[in-house]
Amino acid sequence: MALIAPPRRTSLTHEAYRALLLQNPEAIDPPIEHITQGGTLVATIDAVLAGFAVAITRPDGTVELDGLFVEPPMGTQGIGRRRVCEACSKARQWGALILIVVAAPEARGFYAGCGFVVSGETPTRFGTAVTMRRHLADK
Repeated sequence: MALIAPPRRTSLTHEAYRALLLQNPEAIDPPIEHITQGGTLVATIDAVLAGFAVAITRPDGTVELDGLFVEPPMGTQGIGRRRVCEACSKARQWGALILIVVAAPEARGFYAGCGFVVSGETPTRFGTAVTMRRHLADK
């Protein structure tokens, strides 16, 4: 599947997680049911996949940004930020008031710049992640 390659390339650029991810490649691949739910937000440049995000509904009525991946050479072109904006729009369409992301601590600044605030921490098999939320009425 074409959407598997970007998360692998993007995730493996982070040295802190590289060895663990190589030992657990299934942790990188977006679950097919998340992709087929209708919240896959794809970015292309000149018909080439540049990145994507997956938004999924949660039982509590919020929407989670379950994955955000940008091809490493295209990482400073605003592709990720635009996918976050699209995820916010998709969440609003689905009637959600909050968009949640569980992020690596290194991504905290990026998500804060996109309007998210820290709401807690979440243990993962790779260490502690930061849980962040964005109230969709704010922006």
